[in-house]
Amino acid sequence: MRKKSILSLVGVLFLVSCSPRDFLTRRLATDLISASDAFKTPQQFALQTGIVSNRDYVSPEYLVLQQHGWISASTAHCSPSMSTSPCWDVLLTPSGVETVRALVPAEESDKTLFYIPVARRELVGVTGISKQGNLADVDFTWRWVPLNEVGAALYSGNLHYNSTVGFRDYDDGWRIVIAQSAPRPGQTLDDALKNAEPAQ
Repeated sequence: MRKKSILSLVGVLFLVSCSPRDFLTRRLATDLISASDAFKTPQQFALQTGIVSNRDYVSPEYLVLQQHGWISASTAHCSPSMSTSPCWDVLLTPSGVETVRALVPAEESDKTLFYIPVARRELVGVTGISKQGNLADVDFTWRWVPLNEVGAALYSGNLHYNSTVGFRDYDDGWRIVIAQSAPRPGQTLDDALKNAEPAQ
């Protein structure tokens, strides 16, 4: 009977000494990815008004803004630093002014370059974990959630992306690999998000 009590006590002490971060589970990976600054940072769209190059004006983002009637443009003389011709003088339409005004701070309303927060990431789920010693690769799926009317026009909430991020087991538990500590060519979360592939 005494042996069972000692074994039970040792078992309880072992469990108490383990931290929830000692085991890389899908739940832990989900919590660490969702809470990371790289994942939580909202996507911003840089809207340049005034003289822009043809390459910028015919970009998919500017075409969407044109289709929504938020910008208009007339041809303009290119500055020497702009190599592609023609150039365009981009203006916000009255509808564009109304839409953008609510999304930028008042002190920036007279600028020609606006940084508009348009979407945030939402983790759909962790789809797999591949461990090798104290290193692991975590596959996960995420999507954009538009923050406003401009975000809804530029980002579809229905499109999902697949990414893979590296994890490493430290003395205090599992953590996402950061660039300075990467022991091998593992992907940081920043790289995982930049290199995301649309889900099939």
